Amino acid sequence: MNLTVSYRGQLYPLSLLPDDTLAVLHARLEELTSTPPQLQKLLYKGKSNKPLNDQITLIQAGLRDGVKIQMLGTTTNELDGIKAVESDQQKRERIMRERTLKGPTKLRSTGSSSSSSDNLNYRFHKLIPLSHLPNPSSAMDLLQRLSDDQAIRHVMQKHKFAVGVLTELAPHEHPELLGLNENAGQQIKLRLRTDRYDGFRTYKEVRRVLCHELTHNVWGDHDNNFKELNSLLNREVTDYDASVKAGTNVLGYSGEAYEPSEAQSRSQVLGGGSNAVSLLNDSTEDRRRRALEAAERRLRQEEEEMENSCGTAGRSAVVE
Repeated sequence: MNLTVSYRGQLYPLSLLPDDTLAVLHARLEELTSTPPQLQKLLYKGKSNKPLNDQITLIQAGLRDGVKIQMLGTTTNELDGIKAVESDQQKRERIMRERTLKGPTKLRSTGSSSSSSDNLNYRFHKLIPLSHLPNPSSAMDLLQRLSDDQAIRHVMQKHKFAVGVLTELAPHEHPELLGLNENAGQQIKLRLRTDRYDGFRTYKEVRRVLCHELTHNVWGDHDNNFKELNSLLNREVTDYDASVKAGTNVLGYSGEAYEPSEAQSRSQVLGGGSNAVSLLNDSTEDRRRRALEAAERRLRQEEEEMENSCGTAGRSAVVE
């Protein structure tokens, strides 16, 4: 009996005997995809809606030669990442309950101890490139760079974001998506590669999508609450990068609006055109205002494009 199983854009041809049991099929799929049998969900034409005993034969389960099967499921590595987040959450809840029972306590600063706790909790617990795609080591390098990014770490710790698994989206699986946040941070998927798999998208583009998906840890829909937090995260990342270059410490976003430099203001009028002379005669304040308006328009356009390419809002973000 020849079967074809589709899982995350990859096709797995199988050859089994009609009197083999479902347990045999599940075991073969675990070998191929690292998805445990209890987490495998098989969809195919003619399948009964009732739960099937894994000791019945393939024929009894309604499978026939040439049938195509769609498989859903979570791999062992992804499950470990999800469990890590859940374990951290349960640990924090237990500590808070114990503190409540003990009553008020005198707080004292411990410096590195608090920082160490934040580093352990508010981070990406697992990084998983897609091994079936070309050059997974380069994908892993990009995921690692995002995980080690000090600006990203800064906003994750400040806003207490924990992510179980950071992985990638295959272009052929969801060609319309750039990012997806499942279960408010249990797993974030990012489009790392170009459509033709001949390279990777720029780091700046991928990091902006990551900030967008991190916002979905708090807000599911692209409403005003989402837009405000997403804008704040992007400003905090930009401020952190700027402070590192300037050699100053970051204590958090100051709330001040972005103001372009004199050089950036002048760059808006270079290239000539009928209005070039009048623009050059404008005041520095006018040039800065136009540069700021142009930057804001560009950011709004980028956010609109990103919202249209985000798979989290407008659909169920909870994966069963």
